[in-house]
Amino acid sequence: MKTIKLVLLRHGESVYNKANRFTGWTDVDLSARGREEAKKAGLLLQKEGFTFDQALCSVLKRAIETLEIVLRQMGLNIPIKHSWRLNERHYGALQGLNKTEIAEKYGEKQMLAWRRSYAVRPPELKKADENYSTFSLEEQGLEKKDLPLAESLKDVQVRLLPYWNKTIAPLLKADKKVIIFAHGNSMRALVKYLDNISDKDISNLNIPYGTPLVYEFDENIKKIKSYYLASDKELAAREAEIAQQGRINK
Repeated sequence: MKTIKLVLLRHGESVYNKANRFTGWTDVDLSARGREEAKKAGLLLQKEGFTFDQALCSVLKRAIETLEIVLRQMGLNIPIKHSWRLNERHYGALQGLNKTEIAEKYGEKQMLAWRRSYAVRPPELKKADENYSTFSLEEQGLEKKDLPLAESLKDVQVRLLPYWNKTIAPLLKADKKVIIFAHGNSMRALVKYLDNISDKDISNLNIPYGTPLVYEFDENIKKIKSYYLASDKELAAREAEIAQQGRINK
């Protein structure tokens, strides 16, 4: 039986991640740690014998920078497609705000609902806000009227699944070796679909920075298995770090 592999990679730590801020569509750079995480991911993929025919990436520069570092480490020069459908979840009026301060102001339960639930949207961003758009919409094929003011994870899945059906799955069926550079919530939305995770249980899923997640499918793109390229100990520590963001230290 032929096995088709797909690699998903969340970008390395960004400067907003480092500062414990909601990022969303705010277009920020990787931190020094994030660049190192991307470099290690590229070296690890090369060591494990991975190669790729096609890279797919969001339009946000922290994912683009991760892509550039990984492909450079692997010595690959392959086609790249960018899509806003792979973007991080739009965190609305929370973008740029400190997660712990939000938890202290509104309560940890409310903060976690905004951050981790499936269907709850955060407060909407005002169109006059400086974070309304931080990159060229025209270059990304997105009209300003379609720019979200806030998104739930459900909203992310709604805009992501057409991309899976029209772009990602056909590439895999054509036997292309694909790597996707995305974000914590766009990956959570896709993993929810691929693993058939319930609306309730998805709140417990944390995607670590810079850690390759491998999916293996049969020729009909039915999942066989998935796994991270990390030891159980490393993975547990990285997931715990993500889960702890925004918690109130007591």
